[in-house]
Amino acid sequence: MSYRAPVSEITFMAKAFGLTSLFEDGLAPELGDDLADAVLEEAGKFATDRIAPLNQIGDQIGARFNEGVVTTPQGWKETYTDWAAGGWNGLTAPEHHGGQGLPQLLQTACSEMWTSASMAFMLGPMLTTGAVDALEAHGSDALKSVYLAKLVAGEWMGTMNLTEPQAGSDVGALKTRAERAPDGSYRITGQKIYITYGEHDLTPNIIHLVLARLPDAPAGTRGISLFLVPKFLVNADGTLGDRNDVRCSGLEHKLGIHASPTCTMIYGDQGGAIGYLIGEENRGLNCMFTMMNNARLGVGLQGVAIAERAYQLALAYASERKQGRALSDAPGTMSPIIAHPDVKRMLMLMRSRTDAARAICYMTASAMDRSHRETDPIKRKAAEDRAALLTPIAKAWSTDIGIEVASLGIQVHGGMGFIEGSGAAQHLRDARIAAIYEGTNGIQAIDLVTRKLPLSNGDTVKALLVEMHETLEALKASNHPGFGASTERLSEALAALEHATRWMADALINRHEEALASATPYQTLFGTTLGGLALVRLALVDATTPKVEKRVATARFFAEQISTEVPSLARTVTEGASALSGIDRVLQGS
Repeated sequence: MSYRAPVSEITFMAKAFGLTSLFEDGLAPELGDDLADAVLEEAGKFATDRIAPLNQIGDQIGARFNEGVVTTPQGWKETYTDWAAGGWNGLTAPEHHGGQGLPQLLQTACSEMWTSASMAFMLGPMLTTGAVDALEAHGSDALKSVYLAKLVAGEWMGTMNLTEPQAGSDVGALKTRAERAPDGSYRITGQKIYITYGEHDLTPNIIHLVLARLPDAPAGTRGISLFLVPKFLVNADGTLGDRNDVRCSGLEHKLGIHASPTCTMIYGDQGGAIGYLIGEENRGLNCMFTMMNNARLGVGLQGVAIAERAYQLALAYASERKQGRALSDAPGTMSPIIAHPDVKRMLMLMRSRTDAARAICYMTASAMDRSHRETDPIKRKAAEDRAALLTPIAKAWSTDIGIEVASLGIQVHGGMGFIEGSGAAQHLRDARIAAIYEGTNGIQAIDLVTRKLPLSNGDTVKALLVEMHETLEALKASNHPGFGASTERLSEALAALEHATRWMADALINRHEEALASATPYQTLFGTTLGGLALVRLALVDATTPKVEKRVATARFFAEQISTEVPSLARTVTEGASALSGIDRVLQGS
């Protein structure tokens, strides 16, 4: 079974978590006349009909490298060309640069469907969107006039060049050099690794955003600058000129996302690649974070997207595969495995976790929209802080979910899941990278507890907790019998989150190493509590919708089967950090 975009469910959730309120508050008047419905319907069709059939082909064939030339699998270029021609690359880009200026949340919902169809396909466009954001926010007018329209249209694609052999998460250790040239440009020399879509055949030009260090730069992250380095230089009339001094020296052979070319890039073999400064010298990391923060949401969305596709495949298989007899069936018959309670349990784990992760990602995108569109400075700042708080959770919790759901998908298939022909194995292989790149999930947890919890003196997280309490009170008031023990279980989870949050605030001041040691379980309990209450919000949005009973059942399952983990995680956070004391001896093998 191939992927079919769940357009109606995605549309419902996107409206519930922000599109409707954006329109009603006058922050997105363009969403009138059912525009969102039409956009999502067409995006879903393109995902289902055009991109999804490429997924297995891309996995089996992969990107090919030969003497510096990278070739994408059959059908890749034609599909990308048609996708870009449809204006999809510029959904959120400024209208004055050829974009449509639509909300980030709408783009997020579309991207989920395209990524479910093929994660490897959408990695390149995701980075191009980030490059547009960084260039629009920090680039000079001259650079914008040359490059933005082409990037927005998808005629050229963008990349993000951070990692070097000795500098992964520790970006301050990078050694790529930049030398000032008399004409105001720079000469870039060095090596970058793990560069997604660093070389390919989809577009005639590739625009690299490269972090490098000037000779007189301060040490560490304070001495990093950001440069735009095109594959081909651009003539004054906008046509492509000479090839720049940048090349791909090879592709990585990866566990998954085989069709996405992951390149080693060499800058300056012939004296230095010509680059142009973005922003100010030695302020490059600030510029790059504009690109990285949006990319972190995009990566979190990859976890959701892979989880959705893995669930669809597992559900279809479980409905068809007959094995054993369910207790409700007559003796001597074989039942579809979906009739067995443990298979139902696994499928509901997949469904409910996917929905919860989607909700968190959509909430994050909605906060990003308000951070740009609110006119009241107080509301705008609150939205900025809310987006900052949610981003590490959206990235880390959702990608963890993607891995777990893809693994459960293999388990539902049984032995067939371990066979590549079923398609289930590819989802796990593809999902596994998302927890690593754009800042590993451990780094996201540290960012959450050290930078995001203290925002506005703790008022940002307090405001979110208040909203979570409001959802809980609405659940209590609903008196819907279908929620079962959801109120009790979610009350316990929320109380545990509040207790762990108070402990973390104190530990950051008085026991910093303990705070770092407990960061990951804290992030997990935060995401689990927020996700459970988000499912309740969905179920309470409109009790008259045809799918309300399904949403109630999903929220109940999550509350009674998953939220019960939160109190234990809280004990791990508040009492478990001391277990790390003395383990150096274990890790050293003595």
